[in-house]
Amino acid sequence: MGQRKQESLGMGGARSLVRRTGLRWVLFALCFATMPWGFAGTPAAISPSSHPGYEYRALHDPDGIGKFYMGREIAHVMGHEGAGWLDRPEREREEQPRKLLDALKIAPGSTVADVGAGSGYYTFRLSDRVGPKGRVYAVDVQPEMLALIRQRAKVRGITNVQPVLGTFSDPKLPPSSTDLILLVDVYHEFSHPFEMARAMIRALKPGGRLVLVEYRLEDPEVPIKRVHKMSEAQVRKEMAVHPIRWEQTLEILPRQHIFIFQKPGNATPKRPAG
Repeated sequence: MGQRKQESLGMGGARSLVRRTGLRWVLFALCFATMPWGFAGTPAAISPSSHPGYEYRALHDPDGIGKFYMGREIAHVMGHEGAGWLDRPEREREEQPRKLLDALKIAPGSTVADVGAGSGYYTFRLSDRVGPKGRVYAVDVQPEMLALIRQRAKVRGITNVQPVLGTFSDPKLPPSSTDLILLVDVYHEFSHPFEMARAMIRALKPGGRLVLVEYRLEDPEVPIKRVHKMSEAQVRKEMAVHPIRWEQTLEILPRQHIFIFQKPGNATPKRPAG
C-alpha cells in the first residue's frame, strides 16, 4: 500500500497489458474502473442530489476512479490494510505535523474533527492539543480503522477521542458542534466531495474552520501521483460553491498546501485551561 502514490502506469505498460491479456480484457478493465467507486474500493451509490459538477469518463488516470468533480478526477482510497504506511517514521520529516498544528493555534478545550482519521496519526496529536476538556471526533468510513483508534486510545488511556463511522457523503458529525475540521491528504479521495463539504460545513460552529491539507499539484518535484495532489485554484473553485470563505493558504510544509476556510459567524472564545 505504500506504493499507492508512486508513478502511474505509462503507455508502454498499457501496450504490454494488451499483449498479455488481449484487447477484450483491457476493455473489460476500463469499464470496471469507471464504475462509481467509493472509499476502500466499494461501489458508491450515485445520490439523486449529486452536484452537477460530477461526470464520468471512460478514459482516465488508472489511479483515479473515473469520476470527476469540476474537472478533477477523484483518486482511489487507501484501505485499512495500509494503516502501517500511515504511521511510517519518515512521515514526520515529509509532513512536519507539529508545524501544521502549531500554525492552526488550536485552543485547549476545543472540539475538533479529524475527518479521514485512518490509523489516528493526527487524531492523537489533536487530542494532546485540545486537552482533557476538549474533544476529538475521529471520523472514518472503515470500521477497521476506527477499531484501531479505539484500541490505541485504550492503551494510552485517552478519553477525549470519539470514533465516528461516517458514510461516503456524510461524516455524521453533530450540527454546529466543531471548532475545527481537519482533513490531511483525504479530500481528493472523497467520492462525493460536494455532499461531504456541505455536511462538514453544517457541522462547524459559526466561525469554525475547515482546513484541507493537500500535496501541491503545482510542484512537479513532489513525488506523489497526480490524482493524489491538488492545486490551490482547484480547491478554492470547489469550495466557492459552499457557504464558507477562504481565509488563507499557508505554504510552510515541505510538500503540502494548507488551505484554511472559515464558516461565517462569530466564534465563541475559549477560556484558558486551568
